[in-house]
Amino acid sequence: MTQTPNIPPLIESDEREYRDTGVPSTVAIAGHPIHPLLVTFPIAFLCAVLATDLAYWLTQDLFWARASMWLIGAGVVTGIIAAITGLMDFLKINRVRQHSAGWIHLIGNVAALALSLINFGLRWGNQANAIVPTGIIVSLVVATTLGVTGWYGAELIYRHKVAVIGYGPNERP
Repeated sequence: MTQTPNIPPLIESDEREYRDTGVPSTVAIAGHPIHPLLVTFPIAFLCAVLATDLAYWLTQDLFWARASMWLIGAGVVTGIIAAITGLMDFLKINRVRQHSAGWIHLIGNVAALALSLINFGLRWGNQANAIVPTGIIVSLVVATTLGVTGWYGAELIYRHKVAVIGYGPNERP
Protein backbone atom coordinates (compact mmCIF):
# COMPACT_ATOMS: atom_id res chain seq x y z
CA MET A 1 0.00 0.00 0.00
CA THR A 2 1.54 3.30 -1.07
CA GLN A 3 1.16 6.13 1.42
CA THR A 4 2.00 9.80 1.38
CA PRO A 5 5.00 10.36 3.67
CA ASN A 6 4.21 11.79 7.14
CA ILE A 7 0.42 11.62 6.59
CA PRO A 8 -0.87 8.33 7.95
CA PRO A 9 -4.22 7.06 6.64
CA LEU A 10 -7.25 7.07 8.96
CA ILE A 11 -7.04 3.32 9.60
CA GLU A 12 -3.71 1.65 8.98
CA SER A 13 -3.08 -2.07 8.69
CA ASP A 14 0.58 -2.91 8.99
CA GLU A 15 1.09 -6.64 9.51
CA ARG A 16 4.30 -6.04 11.47
CA GLU A 17 2.41 -4.24 14.22
CA TYR A 18 0.11 -7.19 14.78
CA ARG A 19 3.10 -9.40 15.50
CA ASP A 20 4.93 -7.24 18.03
CA THR A 21 4.33 -7.32 21.76
CA GLY A 22 3.06 -3.79 22.22
CA VAL A 23 4.17 -0.64 24.01
CA PRO A 24 3.38 -0.21 27.71
CA SER A 25 1.73 2.97 28.97
CA THR A 26 4.00 5.52 30.60
CA VAL A 27 1.36 6.13 33.30
CA ALA A 28 0.61 2.81 34.97
CA ILE A 29 0.22 1.19 38.36
CA ALA A 30 1.65 -2.33 38.64
CA GLY A 31 1.77 -2.49 34.84
CA HIS A 32 -1.89 -1.50 34.42
CA PRO A 33 -2.38 1.66 32.30
CA ILE A 34 -4.32 4.44 34.07
CA HIS A 35 -5.71 6.37 31.08
CA PRO A 36 -8.15 3.66 29.88
CA LEU A 37 -9.53 3.41 33.42
CA LEU A 38 -9.94 7.16 33.88
CA VAL A 39 -11.66 7.87 30.56
CA THR A 40 -14.73 5.88 31.57
CA PHE A 41 -15.80 8.65 33.95
CA PRO A 42 -15.83 11.68 31.62
CA ILE A 43 -17.32 9.59 28.81
CA ALA A 44 -20.17 8.46 31.06
CA PHE A 45 -20.76 11.90 32.57
CA LEU A 46 -20.62 13.86 29.31
CA CYS A 47 -22.74 11.39 27.34
CA ALA A 48 -25.33 11.34 30.13
CA VAL A 49 -25.74 15.11 29.70
CA LEU A 50 -27.54 14.45 26.42
CA ALA A 51 -30.02 12.20 28.25
CA THR A 52 -30.65 14.70 31.04
CA ASP A 53 -31.01 17.54 28.54
CA LEU A 54 -33.61 15.53 26.63
CA ALA A 55 -35.36 14.67 29.90
CA TYR A 56 -35.55 18.38 30.74
CA TRP A 57 -36.88 19.19 27.26
CA LEU A 58 -39.60 16.56 27.58
CA THR A 59 -40.61 17.24 31.22
CA GLN A 60 -39.55 20.85 31.91
CA ASP A 61 -38.51 19.56 35.36
CA LEU A 62 -35.63 21.70 36.71
CA PHE A 63 -34.14 18.61 38.34
CA TRP A 64 -32.88 17.55 34.90
CA ALA A 65 -31.34 20.98 34.23
CA ARG A 66 -29.44 20.79 37.52
CA ALA A 67 -28.43 17.20 36.80
CA SER A 68 -27.00 18.30 33.43
CA MET A 69 -24.98 21.02 35.11
CA TRP A 70 -23.52 18.59 37.65
CA LEU A 71 -22.75 16.03 34.94
CA ILE A 72 -20.95 18.60 32.79
CA GLY A 73 -18.92 19.78 35.80
CA ALA A 74 -17.99 16.23 36.78
CA GLY A 75 -17.23 15.36 33.15
CA VAL A 76 -14.91 18.32 32.70
CA VAL A 77 -13.01 17.70 35.96
CA THR A 78 -12.56 13.96 35.32
CA GLY A 79 -11.86 14.68 31.64
CA ILE A 80 -8.98 16.95 32.55
CA ILE A 81 -7.50 14.27 34.80
CA ALA A 82 -7.88 11.65 32.05
CA ALA A 83 -6.43 14.09 29.51
CA ILE A 84 -3.29 14.58 31.59
CA THR A 85 -2.56 10.84 31.64
CA GLY A 86 -3.39 10.51 27.93
CA LEU A 87 -1.19 13.47 27.03
CA MET A 88 1.73 11.94 28.91
CA ASP A 89 1.43 8.79 26.78
CA PHE A 90 0.95 10.89 23.62
CA LEU A 91 4.14 12.83 24.28
CA LYS A 92 6.26 9.89 25.46
CA ILE A 93 5.16 7.08 23.13
CA ASN A 94 6.28 7.69 19.57
CA ARG A 95 3.90 5.05 18.19
CA VAL A 96 0.88 7.15 19.26
CA ARG A 97 2.05 10.18 17.29
CA GLN A 98 2.88 8.08 14.23
CA HIS A 99 -0.74 7.13 13.61
CA SER A 100 -3.68 9.31 12.68
CA ALA A 101 -5.70 7.48 15.36
CA GLY A 102 -3.54 9.16 18.03
CA TRP A 103 -4.03 12.61 16.55
CA ILE A 104 -7.78 12.19 16.03
CA HIS A 105 -8.11 10.86 19.59
CA LEU A 106 -6.18 13.83 21.02
CA ILE A 107 -7.79 16.60 18.96
CA GLY A 108 -11.31 15.20 19.30
CA ASN A 109 -11.05 14.86 23.07
CA VAL A 110 -9.67 18.39 23.45
CA ALA A 111 -12.60 19.61 21.33
CA ALA A 112 -15.10 17.66 23.47
CA LEU A 113 -13.66 19.17 26.66
CA ALA A 114 -13.67 22.68 25.17
CA LEU A 115 -17.28 22.31 24.03
CA SER A 116 -18.23 20.99 27.46
CA LEU A 117 -16.64 24.02 29.11
CA ILE A 118 -18.61 26.26 26.75
CA ASN A 119 -21.77 24.30 27.54
CA PHE A 120 -21.09 24.75 31.26
CA GLY A 121 -20.52 28.49 30.81
CA LEU A 122 -23.73 28.92 28.83
CA ARG A 123 -25.70 27.35 31.66
CA TRP A 124 -23.98 29.24 34.49
CA GLY A 125 -26.54 31.33 36.35
CA ASN A 126 -29.55 29.92 34.53
CA GLN A 127 -29.27 26.21 33.89
CA ALA A 128 -32.60 25.74 32.13
CA ASN A 129 -32.53 28.54 29.53
CA ALA A 130 -29.46 27.23 27.73
CA ILE A 131 -30.77 23.69 27.24
CA VAL A 132 -33.27 24.08 24.41
CA PRO A 133 -31.98 24.00 21.72
CA THR A 134 -28.34 25.07 22.22
CA GLY A 135 -27.51 22.79 25.15
CA ILE A 136 -29.03 19.75 23.47
CA ILE A 137 -27.10 20.43 20.26
CA VAL A 138 -23.80 20.90 22.09
CA SER A 139 -24.45 17.79 24.20
CA LEU A 140 -25.19 15.78 21.04
CA VAL A 141 -21.99 17.01 19.39
CA VAL A 142 -19.96 16.16 22.52
CA ALA A 143 -21.47 12.67 22.83
CA THR A 144 -20.89 11.99 19.14
CA THR A 145 -17.32 13.29 19.34
CA LEU A 146 -16.63 11.06 22.34
CA GLY A 147 -17.97 8.07 20.40
CA VAL A 148 -15.55 8.80 17.55
CA THR A 149 -12.57 9.49 19.82
CA GLY A 150 -13.35 6.37 21.85
CA TRP A 151 -13.26 4.38 18.63
CA TYR A 152 -9.83 5.77 17.81
CA GLY A 153 -8.64 5.19 21.38
CA ALA A 154 -9.57 1.53 20.94
CA GLU A 155 -7.80 1.61 17.58
CA LEU A 156 -4.61 2.65 19.42
CA ILE A 157 -4.96 -0.13 21.96
CA TYR A 158 -6.14 -3.06 19.84
CA ARG A 159 -4.62 -2.36 16.44
CA HIS A 160 -1.45 -0.46 17.35
CA LYS A 161 -0.91 -2.10 20.76
CA VAL A 162 -0.36 1.09 22.72
CA ALA A 163 -0.65 0.56 26.50
CA VAL A 164 -0.52 -3.18 25.91
CA ILE A 165 2.08 -5.47 27.35
CA GLY A 166 2.18 -8.56 25.20
CA TYR A 167 4.21 -11.72 25.44
CA GLY A 168 6.92 -12.73 23.03
CA PRO A 169 6.81 -16.23 21.48
CA ASN A 170 8.91 -17.74 24.31
CA GLU A 171 7.40 -15.70 27.16
CA ARG A 172 3.91 -17.16 27.56
CA PRO A 173 2.90 -17.54 31.22
